[in-house]
Amino acid sequence: MKNTSSLLFASIVAALAGLLFGFDTAVISGADKPIQDLWQTSPLFHGTFIMSMALWGTVIGALFGGIPCDKFGRKKTLFWIGILYLVSALGSALAPEPYLFSFFRFIGGLGVGASSVAAPTYISEIAPAHKRGRLVILYQFMIVLGILVAFLSNWLVGSGLGEHAWRWMLGIEAIPALIYVILVARIPNSPRWLVIQKNDIETARKLIQQLDHTIDPDVELVEIQQTERADSGNGFFSGRYKWPILLAFLLAFFNQLSGINFVIYYAPRIFEAAGLAASTALLSSVGIGAVNLVFTMLGIYLIDKAGRKTLLIYGSIGYITTLSIVSWAFYTGAGGIVVVLGVFGFIASHAAGQGAIIWVFISEIFPNHVRAYGQAFGSGVHWVFAALITLFTLFFMDLLGDNPGPLFAFFAFMMVLQLLFAIKMLPETKGKSLEELAQEMTK
Repeated sequence: MKNTSSLLFASIVAALAGLLFGFDTAVISGADKPIQDLWQTSPLFHGTFIMSMALWGTVIGALFGGIPCDKFGRKKTLFWIGILYLVSALGSALAPEPYLFSFFRFIGGLGVGASSVAAPTYISEIAPAHKRGRLVILYQFMIVLGILVAFLSNWLVGSGLGEHAWRWMLGIEAIPALIYVILVARIPNSPRWLVIQKNDIETARKLIQQLDHTIDPDVELVEIQQTERADSGNGFFSGRYKWPILLAFLLAFFNQLSGINFVIYYAPRIFEAAGLAASTALLSSVGIGAVNLVFTMLGIYLIDKAGRKTLLIYGSIGYITTLSIVSWAFYTGAGGIVVVLGVFGFIASHAAGQGAIIWVFISEIFPNHVRAYGQAFGSGVHWVFAALITLFTLFFMDLLGDNPGPLFAFFAFMMVLQLLFAIKMLPETKGKSLEELAQEMTK
């Protein structure tokens, strides 16, 4: 199939991996309770296998996603990610028992983890510096769009298809997965990957020119090759990259210690614990997706204007405020509406702050030579903590008697630490080429 070497087309198609990521992550919230009722699983088994298995697959996919990205290319890796999503959707929907269900959820998790490496890496490498923020953030936009579609799909399907509705909720993902597989075959390879891994200078030159006519391909190639000569022979853990490794670790760590996956995975349970009826709780989850989408669009507008650091600072302040309000509401019994509004505010703070910058920032701070491995490291840290939080928060909710107030208080405290990190340590990366950033990060 012929490649389509349009910068916007290639970026959007690669970002569609995020749509499947978001859908796969959020769709399980609608199937959560029906599956537990069907198979009569204990809270610990349910949290470990049914709810967390996809996340453990995500951890593996993220930690090892850099290997196929470098060996086979970003494009080919994105293609096989689509196949994983397709198999997972069909297998999960048809699974007759919990262990087989968990296996297919694990397969989907591999796709999610690998996509969080391959898609931001690919888009950052084809984008010019002045557009890189808003093009890479398309991946995050697609994630939140996928979350909204999943919540909306769960609400529509769950209200009309009876006891087997959860199978339809999970199986619907096969349709966008198939479309994605077809489209990703039409995008070009990353020019930087062609230079670094294949030494294919001529093809890279043509693609640089085709992807963005404003760039002088020869100047770009000289910068890429100079950076490669400086970094060649340095292993990822050689010590040369300790500063970007530390930044990636802390950003990914704080992303999950905000409680974002806890809220997305268990939104209906949280709203029911606040006193909302089950149907109202499921509909309120759709509101989470809508708020997420709107404020991610705000993040797209601001990321190359205000910059990554500013967004994280203001997002952290929003986190602290809204998490404290939700915790207070649960402690005092202030009412479901306060919890709903607080959670919506929390989602808005995430979408325009941490959610907007994480994949952009990590994809920028590592040199070409180790970018895929750096992205894999940051994504791996992100998903390890996502899995741990998803596993243990259900257990603690059960222990606390469906009063998650202490959990929200803990997350608020962690966001105070994130605010200090953003002010004291986080560098600004907007408007700088990947090669400029490589020099700054390895001084």
